[in-house]
Amino acid sequence: MSTITIDGRAMPAAAAQPRASTREWIAVLAGMIGAFMAILNIQITNASLLDIEGGIGTGVDNGAWISTSYLIGEIVVIPLTAYLSSVFSFRRYILVNSVLFPLLSLSCAFAHDLGTMIVLRGLQGFAGGVLIPMAFTMVLTKLPKPQQPLGLAIFALSVTFAPAIGPTIGGYLTENYGWQTIFFINAGPSAIMVVALALTLEKQPMQLKLLREGDWAGIVTMAIGLSALQTVLEEGNKDDWFSSPFIVRLSIVAAVFLTLFIIIELKVSKPLVKLQLLKQRNFGLGVLANILVGVALFGTVYILPQYLGQVQKYNAEQIGNVLAWTGLPQLLLIPLVPLMMKRVDVRWLAFFGIAVFSLSCFMNVTLSADNAGDQFFIPNIVRAIGQAFVITPVTAITTAGIAPADAAAASGLTNMLRNLGGAVGTASLGTILTKREQFHSNIIGQSVTLGRDEVRERIDQMTGYFLSHGVSDHQAAQQKAVIALGQIIKRQALIMGFSDTFAVIGVVLAIAAITMLFAKRPQAGGGAGAH
Repeated sequence: MSTITIDGRAMPAAAAQPRASTREWIAVLAGMIGAFMAILNIQITNASLLDIEGGIGTGVDNGAWISTSYLIGEIVVIPLTAYLSSVFSFRRYILVNSVLFPLLSLSCAFAHDLGTMIVLRGLQGFAGGVLIPMAFTMVLTKLPKPQQPLGLAIFALSVTFAPAIGPTIGGYLTENYGWQTIFFINAGPSAIMVVALALTLEKQPMQLKLLREGDWAGIVTMAIGLSALQTVLEEGNKDDWFSSPFIVRLSIVAAVFLTLFIIIELKVSKPLVKLQLLKQRNFGLGVLANILVGVALFGTVYILPQYLGQVQKYNAEQIGNVLAWTGLPQLLLIPLVPLMMKRVDVRWLAFFGIAVFSLSCFMNVTLSADNAGDQFFIPNIVRAIGQAFVITPVTAITTAGIAPADAAAASGLTNMLRNLGGAVGTASLGTILTKREQFHSNIIGQSVTLGRDEVRERIDQMTGYFLSHGVSDHQAAQQKAVIALGQIIKRQALIMGFSDTFAVIGVVLAIAAITMLFAKRPQAGGGAGAH
């Protein structure tokens, strides 16, 4: 396949023929394996985090860095990918990282202390983060416009199906075979990916001279700024945000360096990240929708397991089984989306998908203590239907009008901001949940006082229960009754907090849906290069 030159950088050229060759499709599908495994890895690890922490002998607070270090590596490398793949060649760069990703994963399984695990996870994130935008870039550069919707649909499966099925796989493996096995499963698919990419991607020379021309000021400020911001978002809620001097200092670092990064990128002739692309109407609106969808996509995958674990006391495997209902229907629906894009205005498909996703969140705003796994079946199915119609149409709108020469830059910017939206969403929703739980707890506490007859009657009933179940002292039984009533209040406040959090996600998605109506209608086929 031929190549195009971007500011002196060789990249795969967009296919000129109406149909991609078998070789090109194999390369694209191999790239999708990498993107799927990279996204899956995050969710599998999060589902098994408590077991990993126990296995390496660390606590919950420090153990959170196992996930944070990976996400820092990922968020930093995504915008670097277009540049580094030009320096070292597209084929060489993706192959090296396709090999490093499973090797680092296997190494994590043999880590015996927190420090080693954090370093390995950070390096794994740096390798895994490469695979996501490069898979996206291959869709835009290897497939002709008429086939790009199908490629985007396959990419959508990676983005939405992997987070949904990840906790299921992670929970099952951890409960039955131990936490180490979650790091073994990357080996097989990665081997297939490496062989397929090695056989289908054309060799290209390295362009090491680009190292001298690199936007190093942008690279340094971006790396420091994003690392600080990601850490703030991951650790802020746990440390009570700006009550922590550590979070305050990191927030200042993030604000200063990201501001410098934006100024640099707008002034240099060859920027690391082409922020000017955001001036294009569809790309700007599409990126905004991607950020908001990222908030919701990663937010629901975070909030629902929290509810099932904290309120219903589900284990990792049980939580995974509930989340699987969101993933499996997408396998059937997403392949149909490219066909519908040929017949229906892609803006309305995107609006429909996001609106249905939003509806599924509003279906969870009336939670009660009786809402366990089975009660989430219908909302999760509705969510699956909506998600199936989100990523592919939104991406088609976002990339319409993007020249093939800008495909890699657009890919990096889109995926970075979607991931950043997910990080912002998870952090914000965690804080909203905490604050709303406190709010409802105070409101309920004000009405549950000993001055009310029904409260005293309830305590008497519970005291009698404890007296009849082994507590001989009346005062001790009454004290247990008061404590139990307090736990009931706390649980109810927590449930109401989760309801409010789902409502917030629903509103965020409603805004994203409306955003899509202001986009220009892409030409049939969509994708990069469609004008």
